[in-house]
Amino acid sequence: MSLVTAEDRGAVRHVVLNRPEKRNAMNQALLLELADALRAASDDASVHCVVLRGEGPVFSAGVDLGELMSFAGDPNVLRPFRNVFLDCANLCESMPKPVVCQIHHTCVGGALEVALGCDLRIASEDSRLGLPEVKFGIIPDVGGSSRLPAVVGLGRAKELIMTARLIDASEAHRIGLVNRVVPAQELDTATQALVDELLANSPVAVGRSKRVMDASARPALTTTLEMEVAVQEYCVAAMRESAREAGERAEEAETETVAAG
Repeated sequence: MSLVTAEDRGAVRHVVLNRPEKRNAMNQALLLELADALRAASDDASVHCVVLRGEGPVFSAGVDLGELMSFAGDPNVLRPFRNVFLDCANLCESMPKPVVCQIHHTCVGGALEVALGCDLRIASEDSRLGLPEVKFGIIPDVGGSSRLPAVVGLGRAKELIMTARLIDASEAHRIGLVNRVVPAQELDTATQALVDELLANSPVAVGRSKRVMDASARPALTTTLEMEVAVQEYCVAAMRESAREAGERAEEAETETVAAG
C-alpha cells in the first residue's frame, strides 16, 4: 500500500498522507514518497494547485518517534534523516504553484514544519497545532525555527517554540498560523472554496507572486536552515553527554553503596 496517494480533481492535485493506522506519522518511507508526489505535481503543467491532506482521524502526528529513537545512537543519521524531511517542506515552498495544507485534528512537530512550507493552511475547529520539540531537548530543525517567525512574527514564534505548548485552531487563526478555520464537517467544502479562489486567477501570476513574497519574507532561509541542524547536533550531543554523566554518577553511587555494605 502506498504511504502517499495522489488524486486529481481537475487542475487540483490532492496529495494525501496515507498511513492512518500510525496517525500519518512521518517515517523515512512516507517522506520519500511524499517528496516524489510533490515533485510530480510541481512538474505537471496541468496541475495549477496542490492540496496536501491526511487520510484517517488526523492530518499527522509528526515524526515517527519509533523510527527516530532507533537512530538515537547514531549521530551520522541525523542530517540524512533531517534532509529527507526538509525536502518535503522545501518542495511545497519552491514549486511555482500554490500549495494548500488541509489540517484536521492534529498537526504537530515535523508535520507542522511541512505545513509551514505550504502557502496557505486551512484547519478544522478541532485541530491542535504546535512545535513541542524543546520538551525533548531538541529544536524544530526541518524549517520550523526558520519559517514560523515569518508566518506569525518573531515574538509569537518564540513563545510557541520556547514554551512547546500546543494551541487550538482558533488561536492559530488569530495569530496567522492558519488562514481559515471551519467546522470539521465543512473542511473539504471550505478547502475547495479556497482552491476555487486561487484557480480564478492567472496561474502564472499566482505562482510568480508566491516566489517574490517568499524571497522577501525569508531572504536568509538557506543560512538559517543550516543553522537549525547545526544547533540540533549540539543539542543531541549535549543530551548524550548528560546521559553519560548521569550513568557515571549512578555507577559511582552503586560502588559507594557496595563498599559501605
